[in-house]
Amino acid sequence: MRILLVEDDAEVARFVKKGLQEAGHTVEHAPNGRDGLFLAASEQFDMLVLDRMLPGGVDGVRLVETLRSQGNRTPVLFLSALSAVDERVKGLKAGGDDYLTKPFAFAELLARVEALARRPSVDAPATRLRVADLELDLLSRNVSRAGKRIDVQPREFRLLEHLMRHAGQVVTRTMLLEKVWDYHFDPQTNVIDVHVSRLRQKLDKGFDKPLIHTVRNAGYMIRAEP
Repeated sequence: MRILLVEDDAEVARFVKKGLQEAGHTVEHAPNGRDGLFLAASEQFDMLVLDRMLPGGVDGVRLVETLRSQGNRTPVLFLSALSAVDERVKGLKAGGDDYLTKPFAFAELLARVEALARRPSVDAPATRLRVADLELDLLSRNVSRAGKRIDVQPREFRLLEHLMRHAGQVVTRTMLLEKVWDYHFDPQTNVIDVHVSRLRQKLDKGFDKPLIHTVRNAGYMIRAEP
């Protein structure tokens, strides 16, 4: 792993850096909170190991709070001589993942680093939905199939998004009325059929395999043909 070590005590920093490197990791060292924050925010690391009390105007808690507010989810292991329960809780509530009090045995630090590395990462929300060669970009609001851009209206986009989020599942008329049209009653119109028909024309016309399917007496489904 590539690890950022933020530690102002030169002796502790040498000790930890040497041990982590001997364990096969790449280690970058920052001697204060300001430099540590700059490196953590501007470069990619697999883990941060940082002292709780740091010079430079940015202590460990503030450093982590800033990173978390920016959406940075890199695992953080705090090192600190502050062993009181309240201090440990403060570090964890700020966004730290683990807390090791000084003095510590390097074997325990390494075990905690490796344990954090085994934790499943929290994925960022998906910004693109895909079904076969159909792609919907939630940020740019673009739709394309086999690389060809398809123009859709806002309501058609919402309809397609809902179908794609439930790909391979039957989506009922009631579900579509509530999620796409914000109706909590059946207006007794063919508005859904009209929009699905238009979407079919745009998505499936000219392609061998249709993606939008009608499920008789149930609703609609988007899926790739086997």
